[in-house]
Amino acid sequence: SHLMWLILTGKEALTHFPSLGPSTNTAQGKVHMKQCDLLKLSRKQKRLCRREPGLAETLRDAIRLGVMECQYQFRSERWNCSLEGRTSLLKRGFKETAFLYAVSSAALTHSLARACSAGRMERCTCDDSPDLENRKAWQWGVCGDNLKYSTKFLKKFLGQKRIGKDLRAKVDIHNTNVGIKVRMKNGLKTTCKCHGVSGSCAVRTCWKQLSPFHEIGRLLKLRYDDAVKVFSTTNDAVGHSELAGPQRHSHSPKHPASPRSTDLVYVEDSPSFCRPSKYSLGTAGRTCSREGNCDSMCCGRGYNTQSRLVTFSCHCQVQWCCYVECQQCMQEEVVYSCKQ
Repeated sequence: SHLMWLILTGKEALTHFPSLGPSTNTAQGKVHMKQCDLLKLSRKQKRLCRREPGLAETLRDAIRLGVMECQYQFRSERWNCSLEGRTSLLKRGFKETAFLYAVSSAALTHSLARACSAGRMERCTCDDSPDLENRKAWQWGVCGDNLKYSTKFLKKFLGQKRIGKDLRAKVDIHNTNVGIKVRMKNGLKTTCKCHGVSGSCAVRTCWKQLSPFHEIGRLLKLRYDDAVKVFSTTNDAVGHSELAGPQRHSHSPKHPASPRSTDLVYVEDSPSFCRPSKYSLGTAGRTCSREGNCDSMCCGRGYNTQSRLVTFSCHCQVQWCCYVECQQCMQEEVVYSCKQ
């Protein structure tokens, strides 16, 4: 899908994008059309984008969110989810590729749901769960995140076709759907607001809200750690090929197991990411924790130890009335970094 490639490479997040300022509807409409044209989308996706003001900016939010979360989750690993080498990585079927597909589709689902509830999208509004009093919620200025709409819209926008695909395409679609499912099934919480006299809860409004995206990133990182290596097998009952992996239980050793819908899957073993390659810059110069990950990250090459002075605020005191007065202190800090 053009859209997933756009979200996965993350390059659009780094390019200049016209922003929607407080101007006339006509001017805003022109800017929105320009934003859609700047994105590398299929014809159908571009048509949907042009029909939905706010979507282009939402796609940009999703790109930034996916890139930042991936880099946060892999900050202490040999592969740190850098944009360098990502295009080459996406052409392969590594575990890292699986995570990229999942975190990107989760970020897209999350950003669309948030855009709906914030009123940035014309065709969707608040969460429309039957147990929520949405009219009252709007009246009090609160709104649920519309996860149901965002998921439905996203599947239409991606235009996925399951049957007749090669192994890599099946794997990419599977991992994309893992991201959507993890965002859907985890982290929707009910938030309530009280409106009674003196803050009592005699009257209250409740709505569903998405949990922080870090929680989804953490869950997907756990799926990455337990990712399943798969191959393609023909299912005679349905007449087309399916993904298959190692058998989890010994009761039917002759038949390979289908991966679960929440498993991240991959088809080939990852490189070490120790040295510079077309997939990453390697780990030379990366900072590490001597007690934690230096041995692993530095790939046995050892690490340099460097001392530096850092300045911080100290001995702070509240002065009469309205301000805090601090002194500036200096402290020696030891930094460890991988050798060449």
